[in-house]
Amino acid sequence: MRDAQVLAAGVVERVLAGRNLDLELADLWRRQAGLTGAPRALVQDLCYGVLRHLGALDALIAPLLNKPLRDERLRHLLRVALYQLEHTRAAPHAVVDHAVAACIAMRAAPAKGLVNAVLRGFLRRRAELRAGATHSDTGRYSYPAWWVEKIRAQYPAHFAEVLDAGNRHAPMTLRVNTRRITREAYLARLTETGIAASALEMQAVVLDKPMPVEKLPGFLDGQVSVQDASAQRAAPLLDAASGMRVLDACAAPGGKTAHLLELADITLTALDDSADRLTRLQANLSRLGLAATTLCGDARTPAVWWDGALFDRILADVPCSGSGVTRRHPDIKWLRRPSDAAKFAQTQEDILEALWRLLAAGGKFLYVTCSVFREENHHQMARFLARHPDAQPQLLPPSDFAPDLAGQILPDDRHDGFYYALLQKI
Repeated sequence: MRDAQVLAAGVVERVLAGRNLDLELADLWRRQAGLTGAPRALVQDLCYGVLRHLGALDALIAPLLNKPLRDERLRHLLRVALYQLEHTRAAPHAVVDHAVAACIAMRAAPAKGLVNAVLRGFLRRRAELRAGATHSDTGRYSYPAWWVEKIRAQYPAHFAEVLDAGNRHAPMTLRVNTRRITREAYLARLTETGIAASALEMQAVVLDKPMPVEKLPGFLDGQVSVQDASAQRAAPLLDAASGMRVLDACAAPGGKTAHLLELADITLTALDDSADRLTRLQANLSRLGLAATTLCGDARTPAVWWDGALFDRILADVPCSGSGVTRRHPDIKWLRRPSDAAKFAQTQEDILEALWRLLAAGGKFLYVTCSVFREENHHQMARFLARHPDAQPQLLPPSDFAPDLAGQILPDDRHDGFYYALLQKI
């Protein structure tokens, strides 16, 4: 446990200095090639857990410190240990003892007494400290104060649920490839192998407990893919029929690309500005037995990659703040800045303007983000419609979208936060 605490504290330190959590963990796995199985899972849980609950953890630590810490590494170690004490079943005495021993591994032996005092003080005063932590928005919700204020202003009737949902563990949801197997048949196969799961909307299946994909029956044979239930709404909404020419812009890693191809025999172009991500997309299509034309290019500059033939359908899953998927990427909360939504909105506007010209008359355009910030969603679409009288907004299925949220899916136990706007060119 001591080594796990030290490694996790190092990852948290680098993430809060500006590094992406997924990239930082990938670097750690390369450096620690022998770290596998349960020890690796422990480190990952500690990193995700600390970043998920960072605001509350800091609010618990602050009253226990008599003076500012000189060594910020100790703050990260305390965060990791407090996460274990608050949110795991690890034995408290073991957590404290290993954190004290970790000071030596971190070459901070003089701090052993401080770490021991802080953690044991927390165990003695837990109820009092928990109550005090809720006095600030950051301590109560574990988001930066500006983020809480924005969600409260934009979703006054839902803000607490949105914030709390973003701090829970994400479900593992599958999309059944109906070209290979029906959803009912796949659910039966899961039952036969002792895997508990249930059906959601469309082709979605949610597992009771997450598991490695290689242990899923039929995964390597292309029967299923991992994809959140909210993301699975994109392909059916676009309503692409066989024979149509379709563009999936910003396509990698290819979940929506594959879903489109599973639903109809279309001619699909998958565009992304990252060659590495396109390699992942091609691997996913190969596993599923599907094919598409892949292009590496910027959606904002179609003159560089477009062949001049108009598309019948365009899917634009644009770059965004990711504010709807913080439960999967808790580092987003602490890496984003208040000005970022406006910067993303400008990129989104550029993509919309560029791609709209590529859509044939009568064609449909689906705008998608995994954000809950209105600047990137409702406000973006309102501005676009004001500029384009040839864009006709289409009604979304009332069973899938709450009327008062107009295309916005808020995060809950079964769904990530997503936004959809469907337009037809007239």
